[in-house]
Amino acid sequence: MEHRLISAIETALGWNGPSKLGRGFVRGRVDDPALFTRILTPNRLLDIAMRRSLNRPQFRCFRNGEEVHPAIYYNDSVSPRGQSIPMVNMHRLGDLLRDGATLIMDQVNVFDPTMEVACRALQWWAHERVQVNAYLTTNDAAGFPLHWDDHDVLIVQLAGEKEWEVRGTSRNVPMYRDADPNNSPSDDILWAGTMTPGDVMHIPRGHWHQATRTGSGTGKSLHVTFGITKRTGASWLTWLADWSREHEIFRHDLGRRDSTDVQALTDAAARLIGERPPAGYLAAYERETTPSRHVPYVDTLGALDAAVCTTHFPPQIEENSATVDIVTSGKKLTFAAETLPALRLLLSGQPVHLNQATAIAGAEATKVAEILVKEEICAPLTPELSSGYTGLVTNATS
Repeated sequence: MEHRLISAIETALGWNGPSKLGRGFVRGRVDDPALFTRILTPNRLLDIAMRRSLNRPQFRCFRNGEEVHPAIYYNDSVSPRGQSIPMVNMHRLGDLLRDGATLIMDQVNVFDPTMEVACRALQWWAHERVQVNAYLTTNDAAGFPLHWDDHDVLIVQLAGEKEWEVRGTSRNVPMYRDADPNNSPSDDILWAGTMTPGDVMHIPRGHWHQATRTGSGTGKSLHVTFGITKRTGASWLTWLADWSREHEIFRHDLGRRDSTDVQALTDAAARLIGERPPAGYLAAYERETTPSRHVPYVDTLGALDAAVCTTHFPPQIEENSATVDIVTSGKKLTFAAETLPALRLLLSGQPVHLNQATAIAGAEATKVAEILVKEEICAPLTPELSSGYTGLVTNATS
């Protein structure tokens, strides 16, 4: 899937693909104002908050460096039948923003189709899971204090300005579950300055950083942070532990005195490592990731007229002499070889309108699309989902 945001980030950072992800701190700039207003605006973020029932910690507000109690800007919306739904009180939220506050919405990709499509494109690009958080700060409000993240981040400044400080690591590649609490910040300041609209920054896992508008006076800042959680050696070992249950020797109780048992276990572990190397784990991780959330295809609601592939990672297309296998989302589907053009089109990650697809890939394109949608590999292209691609990803048939 070719996405305008990814191309812009690569160009700004001087990258050619995801190989430098997590390798070092780097900054760059994209001179395309229309792109960033297309991604997200402050008012669109507030509109998302207004129309949904959100709870902490998915939606939080900070003032003077401390979290505001949800009771101050939440209230229950009670239906005529007495049903209570927590909703953001937009009047009170507006008061907080006028005084100076920071709003944080985690996983905006769950609520907004543009953010959903951007995260999916980054996942296809990086072959890792991605989520995006949005940060809106007004006037001279402070942000989070100096901290580090347990994942790599790509930060895109969309509106306004914010002061940043980025430092080196005090422990190499720290983890969420780690043997060291890693509470002492590094003294090595890599960069300190102002992020303005169009600025892009990559902060690898474990680098200390903070951002604030303290002392900046009247104004605003909106940035989004794409969090990319990469697989590690520890992830591979956890996967191996699951596979070890296939072998009887690992299911036996551990002996405390018999050295023969210890040697047998050691030998079996060595064989298991040889049988299932890291490359096998990475491939399996992509193949077996569960399907994403999307609108289901219900034929009684109307005919399928457009579809798009919504898997977390690019499906594997395996060509055989008379058949084609599609491997993705924990499934393996087998099609006749003549459906290959339709499959390549429908699994491209770009929207496909079926009336155009049949002209390009043959009459079987519609039937193939129906199968892929029913198997939750593709999704119906609703107007809302289509809006997430408009101007950022071209149709596969164009």
